[in-house]
Amino acid sequence: MNVMGKIGFLGGGRMAEALIRGMLEGGLVAADHIHVVDPDPGRCALMAETYKVAVSTQYTPVWQCDIIILAVKPQIMGRLLEECSADIKPHHLLISIAAGIPLEFMEQKLGKGCRVVRVMPNTPALVMAGASALSPGKEVGPEDLAVARKIFDTVGITVMMAESSLDAVTGLSGSGPAYVFAFLDSLIEAGLKVGLARDDAEKLAQQTILGSIRLAMETGEHPAQLKAMVTSPGGTTIAGLHELEKAGFKAAIMNAVEAATNRSRELGKLL
Repeated sequence: MNVMGKIGFLGGGRMAEALIRGMLEGGLVAADHIHVVDPDPGRCALMAETYKVAVSTQYTPVWQCDIIILAVKPQIMGRLLEECSADIKPHHLLISIAAGIPLEFMEQKLGKGCRVVRVMPNTPALVMAGASALSPGKEVGPEDLAVARKIFDTVGITVMMAESSLDAVTGLSGSGPAYVFAFLDSLIEAGLKVGLARDDAEKLAQQTILGSIRLAMETGEHPAQLKAMVTSPGGTTIAGLHELEKAGFKAAIMNAVEAATNRSRELGKLL
């Protein structure tokens, strides 16, 4: 089955791999309609063997694709666009997942008529549980956005928003997994501190976070209401929550998201 045309990837890293896996499993595109370009021959070999897609260390085959996903590191995006600007045509739909690279920067490098969608995904896409925010460039139409959304829906959920909100997305969902992992690590070490074996602490902490998120998503209840369900007067939970409040837990999370958002803005201005 091939719902879309040919799809090319400039960059064959882990996020590109997640998208390829999602599209193949979702039946959006056949393996023989995907071409991956990566300078690392070992990475190319892995992608070809695992997913049966075409691979190359040279750009040339990608220009035959209808959709080109720019999955390179942000620091090389400028050079890449300059090298490839003559080969990228208005009929190509470009999708960039390079963090912090503004649409205006890419449009200026590529010239008039280029169609670019900027996407901010996050690492849970590696297990098909990502959250991706999409923003269209000046020349992008509704059909282009629908195509981009279909691709990223295969690795999680998608939201559409103005590019001006993407720095905030970076601070919340882009960097957010690291905050969750820091919390998970803290729960596990707390379990060790109060006498649990590491294996038990890890299993209990992981399932506690997973179960709590599922409860929030499936019930639709506000987090404050769910917290109240666990908190009885004079009980253990309120004692623990009191310590979190004394330590400034909520303010620390809010500050972390704000700091990451501001840093994303700073990196964009450097371009």
